[in-house]
Amino acid sequence: MYFDPLYIAVMAIGAILSFGAAAWTKAAVRRWSQVPTARGWTGADVAAAILAAEGVEGVRIEPVRGFLSDHYDPRHRVLRLSPDIYGGRSVAAAGIAAHEVGHAIQHARGNQLMRVRQALVPVANIGTNLGIWVMVIGAAIGLTGLAKLGVLLFGGFVAFTVVTLPIELDASAKARRTLEKHGLLRGEELRGVTKVLTAAAMTYLAAAVSAVLQLLYWMMRLGLLGGRRD
Repeated sequence: MYFDPLYIAVMAIGAILSFGAAAWTKAAVRRWSQVPTARGWTGADVAAAILAAEGVEGVRIEPVRGFLSDHYDPRHRVLRLSPDIYGGRSVAAAGIAAHEVGHAIQHARGNQLMRVRQALVPVANIGTNLGIWVMVIGAAIGLTGLAKLGVLLFGGFVAFTVVTLPIELDASAKARRTLEKHGLLRGEELRGVTKVLTAAAMTYLAAAVSAVLQLLYWMMRLGLLGGRRD
């Protein structure tokens, strides 16, 4: 496997996409972190303003440790923002906070894909931690059944990754629309938000493409797609 040119190509493509997307996101965040919002609002202020404007109630906004560790917790209805976003007064902070509020809006509106993703979380955790090793071990010792089980487990992780992509894209679209709709940001600020959110979306696209390519490789190797590779 490790000397299979196709496997090396798949891993290389995944690494290039992931590295490129991460670098793009960091550059965009760094650039627009230098540009303050005209109103001097923090990310927490922007999040609260959007929630109020959209009539979404019962969502708490809390700081959380870490860099770009921002997320929305649908189980507890908590929007957690990293220090630079929670207290940051930049366009980047406003955009990232708005994106996470987009998830809160999805939850409040009963987004079906979001429900599917939540149901896939335990499957994805098993698939990403165990699936790949089961495939490798099964293929290495010639136990095709075990390797196919690994494919099934890893497939759960891939499904989670693929479902996540449209959810994240929709959250970013909602963020951009609500900021403009309610006049919270304007002109250059909106352009900066678009730059940041577009770059961030590429990290999810890279993750989805990389996961799908790995799954297709293993399916081909085990004869589940296009015949068995030796």
